Amino acid sequence: MNISILVFGNEEFLATLPTQVKDTDAFSLEAINNLGMAVSRIQQEPPDIILVQSSQNESMQLCSWLKEQTKLSWIYCILLEDSLELIAERSHQSWEWELEMTSRALRLGADAYIWYGNIQDSESIRQRKTDSFEAQLNPSHRLLLSQLNVALRKAHKYRDLMQTNDLLSTIALADSLTELNNRRALQWDLPRQIKKAREDCSPLSLIILDVDYFKKVNDNYGHLVGDRLLKLLSSRIRHNLRIQDTAFRYGGEEFVVILSDTTLEEADSVAHRLNSIIRENPFVIDSTLSIDVTISLGTSCLLADDDEQGLSLLNRADTFLLQAKSKGRNRVVSCDKNVGDSQIATLSQNNCLNEVNYGNLSNSTILQSSPIKIAG
Repeated sequence: MNISILVFGNEEFLATLPTQVKDTDAFSLEAINNLGMAVSRIQQEPPDIILVQSSQNESMQLCSWLKEQTKLSWIYCILLEDSLELIAERSHQSWEWELEMTSRALRLGADAYIWYGNIQDSESIRQRKTDSFEAQLNPSHRLLLSQLNVALRKAHKYRDLMQTNDLLSTIALADSLTELNNRRALQWDLPRQIKKAREDCSPLSLIILDVDYFKKVNDNYGHLVGDRLLKLLSSRIRHNLRIQDTAFRYGGEEFVVILSDTTLEEADSVAHRLNSIIRENPFVIDSTLSIDVTISLGTSCLLADDDEQGLSLLNRADTFLLQAKSKGRNRVVSCDKNVGDSQIATLSQNNCLNEVNYGNLSNSTILQSSPIKIAG
């Protein structure tokens, strides 16, 4: 794991760092001596560790700013005191004074405060030539390396925590049966997609689909067969969507598909294609059982007055799904694509066109003939 260190200081100060920091592949080192540039760098690509040269202009402001960034609290900040005046004064002060200096640095936002100089001759390390201390570490360097070990442990723990959180988030947002995104993931992703569509001035559409007469599958074959059918159906849906489409298991045998950068007319085509793919190829449960399944689908597109959470968008698609079911199932119901978007939300049932009725197909027949063409 490569640990990134941002040095807030000048090149002369950078040269004084021990070789264990400068000349190793374990660290990625970068030096910046401007507060604005440092803040921008931290915001864009946060480092694991920050070394702050105390005598550098605005060093205390950087520590104070970092302290206020609650989302960056995991960054370990080490303040290195290299001020010639303070190092000289230190030799004449009491240990209480030194503790107060340390307390002040920690209050300002540093995680560690190190006197970066020689007490006896009142020299700061940045005064000395590089080759004079490379042969043997001085106490300041040893303390700095010890604090870096603390920072390394913190960075490792933070990265492990992030990996664990990512894993838990993936588990929390995935449906364990179908391996599709779940309802919680939809509640997180739909507002994000709506925001992006409005920022990009691009269309966004949505499909809600439901497995027709799914209860009969559970009643006739049991819940294990029902679960197997849902897994196969989910796989077929997932493998027949475009790269920009996202499928979710909304609950039970109901699914939602978000179609980014997709007009209502295009969404209608996607819905009809899914209807055909599900209807035309029976699902092979095992070597002795295949089941014919149909689905009903409702589609809607994002309107200017839809709420940011997508509740009205979902509600319209759900309304059209209910119409598809009431008209006999095994069909797509969507708004008339010849009507302006501003009118779509107020269309009545009579104005919803593009319905396709493929007749009454058996929901539990055994596959006898041609092999399935679509995986799943």
